[in-house]
Amino acid sequence: MIYDIIVIGAGSMGMAAGYNLAKAGKNVLMLDAFDPPHDVGSHHGETRIIRFAYGEGASYVPFVKRAGELWRDLETLSNESLFLQTGVVNVGEPTSSFIQNVRTSAKLYDLELEQYSAIEAMKKWPGLSLLGNFVACFEPTAGVLRVEACIRAYKKLAIEAGATLHTNEKVQNIIAGDIVRIQTTHKVYEAKHLIVTAGAWTTELLQTMEITIPVTPTRKTFAWFEAEEQLYHENVFPAYCFELADSLYYGFPSIDGAGLKLGRHDGGETINPNDRLRPFDEQDAIDLQNFINRFMPQHGALKFGKTCKYSMTPDEDFIIDFLPDHKNIVIAAGFSGHGFKFSSAVGEALADLTLNGESNQDLSLFQLSRFN
Repeated sequence: MIYDIIVIGAGSMGMAAGYNLAKAGKNVLMLDAFDPPHDVGSHHGETRIIRFAYGEGASYVPFVKRAGELWRDLETLSNESLFLQTGVVNVGEPTSSFIQNVRTSAKLYDLELEQYSAIEAMKKWPGLSLLGNFVACFEPTAGVLRVEACIRAYKKLAIEAGATLHTNEKVQNIIAGDIVRIQTTHKVYEAKHLIVTAGAWTTELLQTMEITIPVTPTRKTFAWFEAEEQLYHENVFPAYCFELADSLYYGFPSIDGAGLKLGRHDGGETINPNDRLRPFDEQDAIDLQNFINRFMPQHGALKFGKTCKYSMTPDEDFIIDFLPDHKNIVIAAGFSGHGFKFSSAVGEALADLTLNGESNQDLSLFQLSRFN
């Protein structure tokens, strides 16, 4: 049997792509080395922020706005609660690039954005303790996505639309051609088109085709802290991003009583994705503890920490493109720790690229050729 499309990696991007392709009537096989949603990639940990006034640059705004529309559609189709409108507050010095990009994005695209001084922000959110020269840009329409629920919803809809999903089946080799051949631990599959959305494993998969892309798998950590619900509950406290002089942190209010969640976006250590991640340890805890003691001092004790994988590009922008000389192979990789919120729109774009050779979204920022 020759499939219309094979998708390698059925996580956030791959599952969304599989759903869109199956909905279009295509014969789709999705392959995953694990059983998504799972806890060995980049999509676990319960929650991810979705924000529209984008600190990484205004060029992302149309893409993330489309993603927001598609998450709302997915909620309706799946009859599941996937998005919590907690709002997102972005904090830093007014001259920081992140804050400036947030303000520019809001102005260019007429996004709702409330701006506060440090004193005003601490009055609005008494759980915060900010430096006097900080400002806070609050986006009330932004919020939080429930990640595992999002993937389960796309998984159910993709299978109902006719997609085939093979889990716990690792791909070992890709042989390009007019018909692409995929060797797994179980058998060989063939397809007219291939989409590779394998997260931290994308680099090694493409190396089987002697193709190298600049994506570095990186170990990251995050943790939950006991929270005073009157200060930090999801109904009264937003998700947050802090750009400091030498670091970037993000986190979440106490959702469903889980406590304050905190992670550090920058830094991390390069890893082999096949190796077991070093568990969350005391040094990881110290870094996060120092941040939360400083800016949310009314928190409680550390509850527990977890690890995950980022797939970093040198410029921290994504890769969404055809492989050079292989117009029937599309890759989506290098989401650099800020990609999950886009995955609904990435899945749509991958389906469009595969079916039509182009996307309605402007993907020029994500071309592989920028690294040449």
